[in-house]
This record gives sequence, C-alpha cells and structure tokens, in this order.
Amino acid sequence: MTYDILVVGSGIAGLTFALKVADRRKVAVVTKKEKVETSTNYAQGGIASVLGSDDSFDLHIQDTLVSGDGLCYTDVVEMVVRGGPARIQELAQMGVRFHQSKQDEQSFDLAREGGHSRSRIVHAQDMTGREVERVLVSMAEAHPNITLYENHIAIDLIIECHLLKRGLLTAQRRERCWGAYVLDIEGNRILTFLARDTLLCTGGAGKVYVYTSNPDVATGDGVAMAYRAGAEVANMEFVQFHPTCLYHPHAKNFLISEAVRGEGGRIIDKRGEAFMEKYHPLKDLACRDVVARAIDTEIKQSGDDCVYVDISHRDDDFLRQRFPSIHEKCLSLGIDIAREPIPVVPAAHYMCGGILTDKQGRTSIKHLYTLGESACTGLHGANRLASNSLLEALVFSHNAAEDINSQPTSPAEEISFPEVPPLEMPSNANDSEMVLIAYNWDIIRRLMWNYVGIVRTDNRLRLAQNHLAQIQHEINEHYPNISLNSDLIELRNLATVAELIVGCALKRKESRGLHFNVDHPQKDDEHWQQDTLTRLDQWS
Repeated sequence: MTYDILVVGSGIAGLTFALKVADRRKVAVVTKKEKVETSTNYAQGGIASVLGSDDSFDLHIQDTLVSGDGLCYTDVVEMVVRGGPARIQELAQMGVRFHQSKQDEQSFDLAREGGHSRSRIVHAQDMTGREVERVLVSMAEAHPNITLYENHIAIDLIIECHLLKRGLLTAQRRERCWGAYVLDIEGNRILTFLARDTLLCTGGAGKVYVYTSNPDVATGDGVAMAYRAGAEVANMEFVQFHPTCLYHPHAKNFLISEAVRGEGGRIIDKRGEAFMEKYHPLKDLACRDVVARAIDTEIKQSGDDCVYVDISHRDDDFLRQRFPSIHEKCLSLGIDIAREPIPVVPAAHYMCGGILTDKQGRTSIKHLYTLGESACTGLHGANRLASNSLLEALVFSHNAAEDINSQPTSPAEEISFPEVPPLEMPSNANDSEMVLIAYNWDIIRRLMWNYVGIVRTDNRLRLAQNHLAQIQHEINEHYPNISLNSDLIELRNLATVAELIVGCALKRKESRGLHFNVDHPQKDDEHWQQDTLTRLDQWS
C-alpha cells in the first residue's frame, strides 16, 4: 500500500495533523484498536491556554519553566504558549463544545490546576479529551483523502539504511523512513505501508507500570520502534505519576482530575488530616511531582493503602455539573463525592521523555515525524505542567502540517519508493511459547513499579536493568518463532521502553523533577542541566 503520509495513532496529534494535510495529500491513519481508544479520549482536565483577562503569556511561560525544573527549552515553551489561543479557537470552530463562562457566554469557563498561577484550563466539564476526539474522528471519517485502519498495529519502521545493510538496496546509504510494517490483527496478515512521510503519534507508555491512568494501548510502541530504527531518544527517566488515581478494586485506570483540587479539593490521610502544607507552600496545588512524592511518602510512613481527595464541602449540584464523569463513576462504586472523600493513589500517567524532535516535530531520521506524548520536544523538561499535553499536541501538529504542506506535492503513485521485501509470518511458529508473553508482561510491570517508581535508588535501578536484560534475551530468542500477534509486539515494545527508562535513570546522577534518586538527592545544575540522550547505533 502506498500513501503520501502514514500516521500511526489516532489521538489528538495524529488526527489534527491528518486533517491539516489531507486536502492535498493521501493519508493513512493506522490505529491498533478502535479509533477512539486513545489517551486523548481519557484526558479529563482540559487544555491550558492564555485566554483570561488576568492572565498573560509570560505567566504561563514562567509556570511551565518552573514545573520543568530547569530542563525546558525556553524558545519551545514560548512558541507553544503563544500558539495556544489560536489552536483553541480552531477547535471551537470545528465544533468542540468547550464549557462556557456563566458570566460571559462569549468566553470559555477557565479552571485552575496544580502549578498554574492563573485559571487558564479550557475544558468540557471533566470529559475534554472525549469531546475533542469526537469532533476529530467525525471529521477524519468524512474526509475523502483520509483512510482509517482500525485494529492494525505497527511492527517496525521501514528505514532505508536498514535495507542497505541487508544488501537489498545499492544506492548511497541514507537514514530515511519509508513507512512501516503493520499487522492486520483481525486478518492475521502483515501489510507493508509505504509513505513519503511517516508520523508516530502513538501516545505514552503507562502500561510499563502495574498502576497507571493510561488506556491499555499505552505500551510505548512509537518510542520503541523509533529507537530500534536508530532515532535519538531523550529524557526517558522522567515518568510522571499522577498523584490521584481512584483507588478501588473495580476502578481500572480511572483518574481523579487535578481540576478537583483546582476547585478546592484537599488531600487528606485516613484520619482526615491534610498534609500537603508539610511539603510545599502551594499545598494541594503544588506540581504533580511534589504531590505524588508526598503521597508516596505518607503511604509508606503510615502503612495505609491510600490517601483521599476531599471535595465534599462543595455543593452537590456544582459537583454534578463540573465533574459529571467523576461523580457518576464514584457513585457507581458507592462513593458519594459530595458527602465523603475519594480514595486515591499515585499512578503512572505521562512520559515527559520520548523521541527527540525539533519545533516541526522532525526526528533525527529523515521523513520521520513524532507528535504528542511519543515526542520529547523540550516543552515539559523534567516535569509536565498540568494540561500542557493536549496544548503541545495541537501546536506541534500544526507546525508539522505547515512543514509538510510547504513541500512540493506529487501523487504517491509517482513517488519512487525503494524495493521493500515483505515481512513474513514465522513459518515454524511454536505457540507453546505463548506463556512467555503473559509471564514477562507481568514481570516487567511489577519490576518497574517496585524498582523504578516514584522514588529510586542506584541499587534498585541496577537490579531492574539486570532483570530486563534477561527478559530481552528471552524475547529476542523466541520472537522469530512465535506467531506474531499484538500481545507479542506490545511485549517487545514494553521491554524496550523499560530498558530506556532504567538506562536514562542510571545515567542521571541527581534528583530533578520527576526523577528522585535517594542516592543522589540534590539537583546538580553544573553537570546535569541537560537532556539524557540515547540512541541505538546499530548501523555505524
């Protein structure tokens, strides 16, 4: 199959980009489950942008830089913050129904979240991501130049220098991406998608941990594929743990939005005592890294299973209108948030590191772009500010689309694609080894939670590294001999991402932002105010 552009992922970044380039180009959007099963769809809080009369770009920039703890790229932060209002208005014009202000129906209701000095979160109650995804999916389905491939999972990128290495091409070696091999899950066949430009918008890797707010699709596929292809990856040690994930045996991955604290919710312990004032002057509105470590410390000291977010002092009608999804979910589990506190624990939430890109989303491999959570753009630094993620996706998808739209167009049929051999299914598959998948999937996630969590030590990191090396050996040994399926592909990617997180964490001999190492508790600007870069240099 040949296309002008291949987009891997159907979240806000991938679909926004696709819609901006599809009028002049033929676009394939590949997504490994249903098109709405994305991290975007699970985003509750909203999108940060400077729209209030008491706000300013300088304030939003400063809040982002403070949260990023010295590792943000200032020029990128300025670009994203200043580009925000136009992108919000664009979504509104598309039909996204943001919550309007009761005082002025011509303006948006703006919420406040942790780390923000002003109320600047545009939202659709507590279902912002779902509302944005609704509009983008509808528009993509209606566009004649966009083809959506659901239940298709990318296996590996097609890189020109890899083909040269195998003697399949004779031209001068170039590190250029020509698309990807993709497994049609329902059809049980491997397809070759060729494209002049490829975009990885595959989201994060929260499923590398036992407890996460992420959907099941968040297995780090884009980062793992790009790393195997030779792209530069950066800052993988900075894993954001959201402080408040609902703690209940029947509540899988359900987030209690930071906006609950923005509306006056307090974090308390089992005895009803508030404790955040011990950890930060902003108390419950401190940045996520501070709150998550505080909760982790309190739970370990007390031996309790969880802490609580208490917003029961707010009016029931207000809670139903402002947080309809949270209110309904909690009530279904027997928790009335208007009368009792909500049990919560920290959970893996967001990858601040990823595939290194420039301001247009371009990676170190020609014609390979990365957008959204898969990317490391320089915006988030060592800790993402709340609700800056969807903002980043919107601004960078706009930039990437402008970059590609500025290039000469020619139909995909006229592009001189290289001769790419098909990727074959294993001919002598031994499916008795399928037990490897379930076992190692569980081992990786528990290993990462216990050894590479909110608080780390050098010894635990080294132990994790040794365990992961053995798991990788098993995967590499058995991968060619097991029937290819989505679980095996995801396991391979999870193992790669886990190794990248551990490797970067071992390199950084300090504590900064989301990376806290007991053996190196101080921040070291002299040696470590820089990105942690890594690359698999297989082809030198």
